[in-house]
Parts: sequence; C-alpha cells; structure tokens
Amino acid sequence: MKKFFNNMKISTQMTLSFCILLITICVVFYFILPNLLNYPPDTINTQFDKEVSVLYYCFQFLIAFLFILILFIIYFKIKLTKIDRWEKDKPTDQKSILEIRKLCLSFPYKLYIILEIFPVVIVSLVLQLTGSHPLILIFKIGILVFSFSTLLSSFFLIISKNLLYPILKETSDLLSIKEQKYNLGLTAKLIFQIFPSILVTALLIALIGYSRLTVDKGDFLNTYYKKVLSDAHLEVNMKGDPLEYIKSNLASSYISSSDFLFIEYPDGTVYTTNGTELSHFFVKYMHELSPSHNNRVYEAYTIDAQGVIDTFEYNGQTYTVGFYYEIVSPTLIYYFLLSSGLLFLFNLVILFYITKSVTSDIQKVTDGLNQIIQSGDKLNYSKLPIVSNDELGALAISFNNIQDLTKSNIEQLHNSQETLMESERLASLGQLIGGIAHNLKTPIMSISGALEGLSNLIKEYDDSIDDPEVNSQDHHDIAKDMSDWIFKIKTYTEYMSDIITAVKGQAVTLSEADSVHFSLDELVKRVNILMKHELKNAIIYLNISMKTDEHTKINGDINSLVQVINNMISNSIQAYNGQTNKNIELILETKNNNVLIHVKDYASGMPKKVQEKLFKEMITTKGKNGTGLGLYMSYSTIKAHFNGNITFESELGKGTTFTIILPL
Repeated sequence: MKKFFNNMKISTQMTLSFCILLITICVVFYFILPNLLNYPPDTINTQFDKEVSVLYYCFQFLIAFLFILILFIIYFKIKLTKIDRWEKDKPTDQKSILEIRKLCLSFPYKLYIILEIFPVVIVSLVLQLTGSHPLILIFKIGILVFSFSTLLSSFFLIISKNLLYPILKETSDLLSIKEQKYNLGLTAKLIFQIFPSILVTALLIALIGYSRLTVDKGDFLNTYYKKVLSDAHLEVNMKGDPLEYIKSNLASSYISSSDFLFIEYPDGTVYTTNGTELSHFFVKYMHELSPSHNNRVYEAYTIDAQGVIDTFEYNGQTYTVGFYYEIVSPTLIYYFLLSSGLLFLFNLVILFYITKSVTSDIQKVTDGLNQIIQSGDKLNYSKLPIVSNDELGALAISFNNIQDLTKSNIEQLHNSQETLMESERLASLGQLIGGIAHNLKTPIMSISGALEGLSNLIKEYDDSIDDPEVNSQDHHDIAKDMSDWIFKIKTYTEYMSDIITAVKGQAVTLSEADSVHFSLDELVKRVNILMKHELKNAIIYLNISMKTDEHTKINGDINSLVQVINNMISNSIQAYNGQTNKNIELILETKNNNVLIHVKDYASGMPKKVQEKLFKEMITTKGKNGTGLGLYMSYSTIKAHFNGNITFESELGKGTTFTIILPL
C-alpha cells in the first residue's frame, strides 16, 4: 500500500492526503458541533430541523464539506501541475529548478493561510443561504470552524512538507548554496506550527466550559421557574382567575431583568410582560417538542435562552403560561470573546518571544559556522558560551567541538598540502633534470666556440702589432669581431641564467614561495624554458598567443603558477597518447579585469566520469606517467595563492581547454 502511494504523482498524493485528513476532521466536527453549541434536543436531522432551517443539518454539513473539498482539489490541480510536470521531465536549467524549488517552499505556508480563511467563509455562506440562521449562530460556528481549520492547516503543513521533501532535496543537490534562499524565518515556522495547537486547545476548553456552564445554569433556571409555575398553579386553584393572578403576582419572580413572563391564549396570540415577541423557533418547539422534555422549551440554535411552560384551565379553555429566561446574555458573550481574543494575543506574544529566544541561540551557532566558512583556511576561533544544560547547550558544545576539529583539520590539511606540493616540486625537478642538461649543453658549447673564436682574434690581433701592412681599419674590424663574440657570450649566459632561475623556482620549498608582482612575459618565458625539452621529446608544438600587453603584472607566487600551467601542458601532451606533430595552444588575454590563461589541445577529450571528478578528487589524467599533483591540487593552488579559479571545456574526440582565471 505504501509502495503504491509513493508511486503516485505528487498532486495525487497531496490530494488524497488532504481528502483523508479533511474527512477525519469533518467527521469529528460533525458530531462534536451540536454538543459544544448546545443544540436543542430532537432538532438535528428531523422534520423540525428541515422546517426551521430549510435543509437538514447533515445536508448543510455535506454541502459545506463538498464545497471545501472541490475548491481545494481544484486549487491543488492548479498549483501542483508544475510539480508533476517537473517530476516527469526533470528539466536541469537553473530557472526551472529555482521556480519549482520556490513553489515547494512556499506552497505549504500559502495553503496554511488559505485553509484557515476559506472554510470559515464557505460555512458562513452555506448557513446563510440554506436557512434563516441568526448571526450569533454563524459567528459561533465560524469560531469553531476557524479553530478546526487551523488544526487541519497545522496537520497538513507537516504532511505537505514531507511529501515535497524529496523534490526539495533533489533540487538542493542541483543548486549551489548561494542559489538556495530561505525567506521564512524559524520563528515564523515555529509559530505556524505551535500556535494552532494552543489556539484549538484554548478554544475547545473555553467552549466546553461555556457549554457546561450554560447546561448547569439552564437546569437551575428551569427548576426554579418550574417551581414558581407549580406554586402558582396551586394558588390559582384557590383564587379562581388565573390570568389576573399570574400577571399581577409572578412578575416579582424574575431572576434577571431580561427574563419575562408570557401567556399564549387559546386563539394562538401571545402576550409577554415586556412586549418581546417570541421567535418562530421557540413557539414551534413549545408546541411540538416541549411535551417530550417535561415542558422545557429551547430557543433557536446557539441562542442561550430557554423557557418553561405550564397550562391552566379557565372557563373551559386552555392557556399556556411560561417563563422565558436568558442563560447567557449577549453582553457576557461579548466580554467572553473579547477576553479570549486578548488572551490569544497575549499567548501569541509570549510564544513569539519564546521562539525568538530559541532561534536566537540557534542563530548564534549558524553565525559561527558562517564565520568558519568565510574565514577560509584561517579559522577565526571563537567559542560559544554554554549557558544551558538542554539541547541548545549540547548544540553549543557540538559547535565548539567542530571548531576544535576544524582547526585541527585545517592545520593537518596545510601540512599535507605543503608535503604534496613539495613532493610535486621534487618530482617535477626530477623530470626536468634531463631537460636541464640538454638546455644547458647548447649554450655552453656555443660559449666554448665563441671563446675559441675570441682567442683566435686575440692571437691575430697580437700578430698584427707593428705589422706595417695592418692599417687602422683592420684594427676596427678585429675589434668588431671580438665585440660580436662577446655579445654572443652574453646572450648565451643570459639564457643560462634564465634556465637556472626557472629551475631554481621549481626547486624551492613552499615555505620559501613569495607573493610578488611578475609580468606575463616573464611567466611565459619560464613555462617555455621548462617545457621545451618535454615538448621536443614528444614532438609536440606549443603555440603561444599573447593577446594582451606582455608587461601586464600579476601578484602571486610565479613558481606555483608555472607549475600549474606546466602540469596542464603535460596533461595535454599525454592526452595525445604518443601522437606526434600535434599542437597545444597557450593563449593569454585580459577580460573583465581578469587575466585568462587558456591551455588548449585537440586530443581525444575527457570522458564524463573523469570530468565529474576534476577539482573534487586527487586524480591524474596522465596514467602512470602522472606526477601526482593532479588538477585538484592545481585548483587548490590557484584558489589559495591567487584567489582565482579554473574552468574547463572538454568534448570527446575534439579536445580539452582549461582556463585559469586570475584577478588583476
């Protein structure tokens, strides 16, 4: 059964749950309403009920129930169609995800408010249209309907949130944390869920107490006035004329100024001592039902007034004499409702401050966690004070323990990162040793050749001294040749110096790395020097495209950046899987106050499973030839040392482009 329910669409689950809950609440309400409002006996679902109310009580109730049910089924169909469509199609665009998430978050609370208002309106309209009900009836029933609607709203709020939870969880996984906004505070949520229980409990207790009070007082007044009429009956038998005696002697028997005496004459006319006209309901009940209830007469629904009657025989005709008495006056009802309203407001204020106090303690933990997030790898250590020995105190203790653990993990992460980076530098240096020998061999041999040529010129110049055939122009030519050789030696030594500088930069430890300003030209020069040998061995060509000013300055650790770029170029070389005469593009440009460094190859691209792990796990795309740094560490390096970012685009069979984004 549960599996069958879970396989239904969300709208179907929601509608079915609502119907079951509404039917349950309505069944309870159907039986409890007449008792709480002290409906007169024998007036519910009888011919009497139909004659005074147009429709039977059950039909009135059924009409109101069906109106409410149909209205909300239509509302569910309209509001939840988007959720059903989303469940079916599962669109992944951000707009659709945000829209469906907003609907799921707001729907339970919007429905909560609608459930409180519309049932009261519908029931009031049904009562007004299906019979001549007094306003006091509509008002009292409206209060009861509101309380039960609030109870229904509270239950369904929990049910709807549980039903929508899988969608909220699924959409949460598809969005970043910044995109997930929460507008309704915990204080409001607690009030939404706690206050209905307080409201319904208070209303029911008040109504039960009010109902019992009216019953007891009604019994007392009935007994009293019945005794008065009984005594009058004995007196009348002795005096003779009952009407004159009743009118002149029973007026002093009134307990309340609103009570009065009435006499119904044989022709049906009614005389009252204060001129008040008896209601149709009262007279009809007096004629038809009071004999079954020991001559006790009840006023219309929810009007807390009754009567007691007796009959007198005079001149061969029957007269009905009775007392009409109010059990609860309208003024008392007014003050009762006013005091109840003030009490509810008072409870609402108290509840607000209680929930505010609870949420304030939770907010402190939230703020502390946000502080940890914003501090990055430099934890701003601040313990929360333990001010209670309850769950909130346990939460504060857990938060402090998390801070201790986070601090320890950050320190351990720093140590591990330094070790990994140092290992990578040493591994890279090992790979560069062969290239260093090759890179230095050429300029050394060139310098050696230049020195030999310079030595020959010196010998030639020495032999030309005192030679009468050597003129001044010959001396200038020899000097020029010597100057050319010296310039070549200088060029070769500068090249060797660049090689040594680049290699030294990769050999230093992380602790020795320093953040300085360096130019794009200097960056490219180091990359070119260090990757020259590996590119040459693989017969791969690195095409450098400088689409911005080569003197553009970047602040950071140049050695770390060189290592990241070299790692990407090595990945691209390995991506060609031994193919030769292929190209790798190194493109530098500026955009939106950022320097963009693109490393692009035209190899086979990366499969989806590799793309999903990039920047998340320590993986290498170079197989056994990988150095171990991985794009995860490259990503961490760019984030930590440059406050930048790395993105990528890859397509199977077409190649991969990595982009390093560095803020200027």
